[in-house]
Amino acid sequence: MTAHWIRETIARHKAGHPVGMYSVCSAHPTVVAAAITQAGADGSFVLIEATSNQVDQFGGYTGMRPADFRDLVHGIADEQGFDRGRMVLGGDHLGPNRWQDQPAEAAMANADTLIAAYVEAGYRKIHLDCSMSCADDPTVLSDEVVAGRSARLLQVAEQTANRLGMEAPVYVIGTEVPVPGGAHETLTRLTPTPAEHARRTIEAHRAAFAAAGLQCVWPRIVALVVQPGVEFDHLNVIDYERTATAELRRVLDAEDNLVFEAHSTDYQKPDQLRELVEDHWAILKVGPGLTFAMREALFALSHIEAELVDPASRANLIDVVERRMLAEPRYWKNYYEGDPVTQRTARRYSYSDRLRYYWADAEVDAARRTLLANLDRTGIPAPLISAFLPAQYERIRAGDLAADPLCLVLDRIRDALRPYAAACRTTDHRLAALTTGVTR
Repeated sequence: MTAHWIRETIARHKAGHPVGMYSVCSAHPTVVAAAITQAGADGSFVLIEATSNQVDQFGGYTGMRPADFRDLVHGIADEQGFDRGRMVLGGDHLGPNRWQDQPAEAAMANADTLIAAYVEAGYRKIHLDCSMSCADDPTVLSDEVVAGRSARLLQVAEQTANRLGMEAPVYVIGTEVPVPGGAHETLTRLTPTPAEHARRTIEAHRAAFAAAGLQCVWPRIVALVVQPGVEFDHLNVIDYERTATAELRRVLDAEDNLVFEAHSTDYQKPDQLRELVEDHWAILKVGPGLTFAMREALFALSHIEAELVDPASRANLIDVVERRMLAEPRYWKNYYEGDPVTQRTARRYSYSDRLRYYWADAEVDAARRTLLANLDRTGIPAPLISAFLPAQYERIRAGDLAADPLCLVLDRIRDALRPYAAACRTTDHRLAALTTGVTR
């Protein structure tokens, strides 16, 4: 019944209630744990999505296949006593993204296998993203080509679910899809998707799905990805301006089952997140902003470690991260320009958070574990928490948080999630009753 929650939430939104959902797009176990903890505190469902570059049939950059990531998420939920029935797993940017350097047919064959693997593993929210050009494609694909390829993947997904007798997924479509993980170039402003472009995208997909004999699936196409004018790069955040989307918002007036999905909402201010949901971006995606918050907490703990732990025993996490990023520069070198100081600052602190690709590195992960173990052993004096993690200090003083290093990290990540929960009204008692069957 997990996909049912998505459709019910969207039905409430379409009926005029300013509710939505946020999607956690991160494969890091600590981020997943924080998201589940937040959902537990809110009494809500949790939507966690793996992206096609993180998790694929070959392991992605995390080394996990779709079933592996499912098992990871379920294991964390079980540890917390969180009901798996209140979890939805999704696949983000599923299509030929990972194989753009191959001819289109070879890339799409890989995408077929990718989609089947996600559906087989129980993912029930599937983003069909065929917006990228492959090696033998023109630079810009037409809506018709994108929609035709999406229909091919939709058929694979439906056949897989039917063959296995599984719950039918819900789907997200769209041709104006932001680059996964934020913009590569420096930004100054963005123009929202023109309304007419959005209408053409809907009609192209509707026609392609009908031509493939899949018109019966249309009620389960729940969201359209368009650009609301939000993005981030290494140093800048482009904030949502609702006055610029007045015409675009009307596109879905006649679509009973469709809302917008907003990508790259990381670092938006709380008021802008609330406005996005009110303006029908009822699905908000967040990813790098969460590992950014995790990095802030871990680096803060590393500074605390330097005050408390003998040099010979320190994890020296910041130094280990820097050494490994310099030794394996493929995840940042083509993104961070400038002189050595500018590049070093970007490696450690940029909004685009290319550092997130290195947390799975064996040396970095070992340093992270040693850091937490060191501070578990020494304990952390309250004044040091005040100096480096002041929001967490206030919660400790109020009796709402333990002064445990891992708890501090989880709570700092939740600081990035709390505005999403508030914007989506995840604590709305009527919504909770609807989705869990519990009357409050």
